[in-house]
Amino acid sequence: MYILLQVQATTNTARTVVPPVRCHPDQASALLRLKHSFNATAGDYSTAFQSWVAGTDCCRWDGVGCGGADGRVTSLDLGGHQLQAGSVDPALFRLTSLKHLNLSGNDFSMSQLPVITGFEQLTELVYLDLSDTNIAGEVPGSIGRLTNLVYLDLSTSFYIVEYNDDEQVTFDSDSVWQLSAPNMETLIENLSNLEELHMGMVDLSGNGERWCDNIAKYTPKLQVLSLPYCSLSGPICASFSALQALTMIELHYNHLSGSVPEFLAGFSNLTVLQLSKNKFQGSFPPIIFQHKKLRTINLSKNPGISGNLPNFSQDTSLENLFLNNTNFTGTIPGSIINLISVKKLDLGASGFSGSLPSSLGSLKYLDMLQLSGLQLVGTIPSWISNLTSLTVLRISNCGLSGPVPSSIGNLRELTTLALYNCNFSGTVHPQILNLTRLQTLLLHSNNFAGTVDLTSFSKLKNLTFLNLSNNKLLVVEGKNSSSLVLFPKLQLLSLASCSMTTFPNILRDLPDITSLDLSNNQIQGAIPQWAWKTWKGLQFIVLNISHNNFTSLGSDPFLPLYVEYFDLSFNSIEGPIPIPQEGSSTLDYSSNQFSSMPLRYSTYLGETVTFKASKNKLSGNVPPLICTTARKLQLIDLSYNNLSGSIPSCLLESFSELQVLSLKANKFVGKLPDIIKEGCALEALDLSDNSIEGKIPRSLVSCRNLEILDIGSNQISDSFPCWLSQLPKLQVLVLKSNKLTGQRLLFTCPLPPSSLQPATTTLPHLDSIAHSVLGPDPATDNFGAPDLGQGSDINGERHP
Repeated sequence: MYILLQVQATTNTARTVVPPVRCHPDQASALLRLKHSFNATAGDYSTAFQSWVAGTDCCRWDGVGCGGADGRVTSLDLGGHQLQAGSVDPALFRLTSLKHLNLSGNDFSMSQLPVITGFEQLTELVYLDLSDTNIAGEVPGSIGRLTNLVYLDLSTSFYIVEYNDDEQVTFDSDSVWQLSAPNMETLIENLSNLEELHMGMVDLSGNGERWCDNIAKYTPKLQVLSLPYCSLSGPICASFSALQALTMIELHYNHLSGSVPEFLAGFSNLTVLQLSKNKFQGSFPPIIFQHKKLRTINLSKNPGISGNLPNFSQDTSLENLFLNNTNFTGTIPGSIINLISVKKLDLGASGFSGSLPSSLGSLKYLDMLQLSGLQLVGTIPSWISNLTSLTVLRISNCGLSGPVPSSIGNLRELTTLALYNCNFSGTVHPQILNLTRLQTLLLHSNNFAGTVDLTSFSKLKNLTFLNLSNNKLLVVEGKNSSSLVLFPKLQLLSLASCSMTTFPNILRDLPDITSLDLSNNQIQGAIPQWAWKTWKGLQFIVLNISHNNFTSLGSDPFLPLYVEYFDLSFNSIEGPIPIPQEGSSTLDYSSNQFSSMPLRYSTYLGETVTFKASKNKLSGNVPPLICTTARKLQLIDLSYNNLSGSIPSCLLESFSELQVLSLKANKFVGKLPDIIKEGCALEALDLSDNSIEGKIPRSLVSCRNLEILDIGSNQISDSFPCWLSQLPKLQVLVLKSNKLTGQRLLFTCPLPPSSLQPATTTLPHLDSIAHSVLGPDPATDNFGAPDLGQGSDINGERHP
């Protein structure tokens, strides 16, 4: 009996040891061609393809899997290797037995996916992941023929970095919405087996409101729907209620409107509801809060959503609740203690009122707590020190007041401490320096007082964001600050309105600084030369040294850095205007003593959107070169200078995106060019207080968005411009102190004889400027209007 069993066992073992089928030669050839399409010097090439050696079995290569008895490749996983290629090589589509394909986390250089032939050959594909691959163009319709697809990911990642109440969105792609799917129906109409659809940052705007009905109709098995940042619009449609298998809904960062439908509470398996940064309105259905399986509800940045927090039950699974920037009101209920699993709690709605419930101090797993509420009362409660798992504590835009308790220094896990725009007072506690894990410290816009020594923060080696602005603080530096590397990781430093009188020496050793705000201080003299040497090659988001007493730039006018927002306004700096050589989006030089613009300055304005240099001592002509090198400008303000010559015709002709142009109070002469083209984007045009002659250009009727037109105090000779009635948005019209003639009927202008309308028409959309048009002297035929003064400004903001 023993011998028989032994023979039987041996026989069974022999049957299981089947010699593996080697990779089919055609499959190995296709894989090697794919390998050679990638740049051998980029990413993790050597590791990814270390085992990919010609002549060896490709079924044993890393990332490659084979199935069946024919040696054909069924799985290819090259995800996350940061490989780089000029395009997706067609050799990929010779792997016709693929069921699993993952190319995520690689770079295909904004190339387009093949449209005519390609993916339709991979008929067995079940799993397709092309996320974060830097692919551009339309999603090929051939993907829609893969009827076996269960998982499809074409998304691009984006990250949100928040400080203060602002946010910065960082993308993993070269441009936003570089991949598009204008016909969602064609893409998914045959994908009835789809269970997961990820298309974050794919432009779906061409689908209008149809996206919702199409998904509900064609993907009945869908469990995960992730469409953030896709330019979706319209409401969540009623047919969406059919998708009962949904476990995750991610529709954040879109333009969705209407109400949040109550039927979402009936999705019994739903765990994630992510609707932030949309345009939803109305009352949020309270029954959704009672959902038994929901772990995440994010409604933040929907100011139209209203509601109250319910009495939470004990059987909730809620782990993450975000209500920042919504219209939620009422008190925070004590039943919040029942959220025993909650980790992230954002109650940042300004409508919350009353006292903070002490039960918040019992949420022992809480690692993020954010609170707002203009009507919250009291001080920061002592129970806050019980939340020892907190990594983020943000209390902002609230009615809380009084000192910050010293026990806050017990929250040793904190990486973010943000207490701003409330009424906190007292001193900045030295116990904060015990929080050695801190990366973000925001204490701005309160009533903190006393003296703060920057060198005292030297313990916080991980500090990335520091904002002490707009308190009653006196910020100074220790005697030896120049020899200390206080903040080796600091990226944002904001010390506005801190009564500083000297330029901070700590700036010598901030290699990662990207945002610096020293505005509204009393810093005098020249900007130190060492500052520009230190900042050479840096990429600033903000560099704001406005409202000080600087008198000299301390550098060559061509600055060797990039600054997205550069503000030097309200100083007394002389000499030529400085220009960041690496580009800038916003440049503000207003209210200084600048006397010239350096030669070739416009060469560096290629990315500039806003250029302000009003109230300086600039003279000479505006060089026409600005029109060929600075084509993205939307606002130009050169008012209150000594500029002369004629206004370059290209300023009104060539700038298709220009919205605001102010050349007020200069010495311009000559006639206005009458060559404005269709599509003019001007919203405000101020050419007042010059010596311009001739007629008002009739081609201004092309500027359909014009709201403000001020050509007062010039030498214009023309009849009253009745034709301006064709501008539907015009609200402010200033024509005073010119040589206009015509019928003295207030806003009553004859229409062309061919018109079928009455013989006269009015301009009802103009703000009340009857006295302005008639002028102060009824004995003359000149039309006039007062200076805009307190009534309106060049940005179109009208004031009482």
